[in-house]
Amino acid sequence: MNAWYMSGAGNDFMVIDGRGQTLDYSRLALELCKLADCDGFMAVDHSDIAHFKLHFYNADGSRGEMCGNGSRCVAKFAYDHGIAPENMTIETDAGLLTADRISENQYRVRLNNPGIVDLHRSGDMAYVELGDPGVPHGVYRFEGLDWFMRDELRERMRAERYADYFPKGANVNYYDFLSATRVRILTFERGVEDFTLACGTGSGSVAAVLWLTGKLPGGRLSVENPGGTLHFELEGTETEVTSILMTGPAEKVREYEIE
Repeated sequence: MNAWYMSGAGNDFMVIDGRGQTLDYSRLALELCKLADCDGFMAVDHSDIAHFKLHFYNADGSRGEMCGNGSRCVAKFAYDHGIAPENMTIETDAGLLTADRISENQYRVRLNNPGIVDLHRSGDMAYVELGDPGVPHGVYRFEGLDWFMRDELRERMRAERYADYFPKGANVNYYDFLSATRVRILTFERGVEDFTLACGTGSGSVAAVLWLTGKLPGGRLSVENPGGTLHFELEGTETEVTSILMTGPAEKVREYEIE
């Protein structure tokens, strides 16, 4: 069996075609993520309601609802393997996604709309779940944020990741504005239990909070992650987000032969 090591704006994954096989995905996630020193593991499977089903696991072997950067990577994997066409649907634990091939290494995904939004879960810390059940995210504006502050912020963000006001845990996302339509983000991710180079659903959650607080009037936002920039287009009303489109890179880095 072959596994692709893939990168989506620095968020890296091992991806396999699991169709027609009985596999222990949790064990594979632990083994393959250790082998490639990557953030997550994904398997493509048959689906009755989409072109394929995505099984997503964190590096610690725990199952996740879905993954934003991972969804772009698995879309490329599925297209390049003839599993899905350029415009595809993906079944995830958080609901159905649509994905579109823009070019060889650029894909656009329509993320799940927020199922839960609490703009003041704890003071100025917002809480967002994309999907139902959704990927949980804490969102907080940290003025003056820069990526070199990881060591300074690690223990603070780790404590927030396990805080009582996040009953099922959460990815914690700090952001600050670079311009009216551009932010910088730093994400401490559950399952990885450290900072990641990019988080698609975290970036989308920041975009959703900005939309719902009236700080994104044009509906377009570029989010600078340490591993690369993601671009968002949002639609909705003053009280609801009805569409989140995310565009960004999806690249095959190398291929592994596994037994």
